[in-house]
Amino acid sequence: MRRQISIDQLKIGMKIEQLDRSWLATPFLRHRFTITSAEQIKKLRASGVKLLDVDADDVHSDFGSFAPAMMAENETSQPISPSMEPEPSAIPFAEELPAARQVYKAAKLIIQQAMGDVRMGRALNMEGVSEVVGSMVDSILRNPDALTSLTRLKQFDEYTFFHSVNTSALALSVGRHLGYARTSLLQLGTGTLLHDIGKTLIPVEILNKPGRYEADEFEIMKQHALRGAEILSNTTGLTDMFLKPALEHHERVDGTGYPYHRSKIDLSQFGLIAAIVDIYDAVTSDRCYHKGNTPHDTLQLLYRLGTQGHVDGVLVQQFVQVVGVYPVGSCVSLNTGEAAIVKQFNHHVPLEPLVVLVTDQTGRHRSTPLDLDLAVQFRQPKQKITSILDPINVGINPSLYLDKEAR
Repeated sequence: MRRQISIDQLKIGMKIEQLDRSWLATPFLRHRFTITSAEQIKKLRASGVKLLDVDADDVHSDFGSFAPAMMAENETSQPISPSMEPEPSAIPFAEELPAARQVYKAAKLIIQQAMGDVRMGRALNMEGVSEVVGSMVDSILRNPDALTSLTRLKQFDEYTFFHSVNTSALALSVGRHLGYARTSLLQLGTGTLLHDIGKTLIPVEILNKPGRYEADEFEIMKQHALRGAEILSNTTGLTDMFLKPALEHHERVDGTGYPYHRSKIDLSQFGLIAAIVDIYDAVTSDRCYHKGNTPHDTLQLLYRLGTQGHVDGVLVQQFVQVVGVYPVGSCVSLNTGEAAIVKQFNHHVPLEPLVVLVTDQTGRHRSTPLDLDLAVQFRQPKQKITSILDPINVGINPSLYLDKEAR
């Protein structure tokens, strides 16, 4: 049984069943959980929650005493607590960003060379791969947001290379968030950087086909997962864990994926992570057969896939905590009518990122863009995000505002 209460009546020990707004608009991003601290209530209130449904068995008529806190039915011991504070970064975002840019460029070059080597029948240069993945891990450990912010970089004619680097960077950030040791991060980063290496053995005319695959073409395309795992299995020094992302990134927790139709119980966490970050980067990228979706819309897609049992819903929740409700590069509209680009994610206040104001309140482009931290404001009423914009529709190129230092 459920009972609807106001946020002011919410107490420690209550089990939340439903909110009056999307879970994507809160820092928790899960269907149900038990309130275990006053800080959780504070965060819900700050997210704009006014009404919520709770388990009536936990609520006495005077709202003064509650049953012992219990884990929600659909939670397991695996998920990290929704109240977990993010691990502090070793150095600030702005300080790490130049180094992250250099690492990103090096990784893109290495995967380009690796795919060229395999296509020409040469052995993988694992020394170069290991070195660049080590540098990616170092960057992620210093500040996870800097390298992750660069995953918005896309280039249509070099999609496979950018996609490989983006997938690896996103997976590493998730791994850090989950508390992986350095050895595991190196395995995850290497496996995801090389997760599409099998595409080098797929005919180019199929890889670059601008329309929907015919049934026989799709069967050939699906072979890249197995071919990739075979390439890596024949590479000296790589254990089975390095192969998991290549083999499992198209598997689905409900058994509907490929190549082996394995369900969640038979999949590694590396594979489950790879599936999520692979979908995220692919769907946000412009391809020959579709225009990329906005990051926010793609997160909503992943959330639906999680609830439908296609991908791991708990890992989707952790992924959103890594990239933010409004990922870097998102184009947003503020309550003042101004348009802005998200520049940096605020982990402690997910709905209030650092943005670059691109237009003024009349919609005119500013001659000098202005940085604004939505979490640190003194004016009233405060500026806040009200909607997501498609940058193409409003004539805004986020890269012009975010990549100036790189030029």
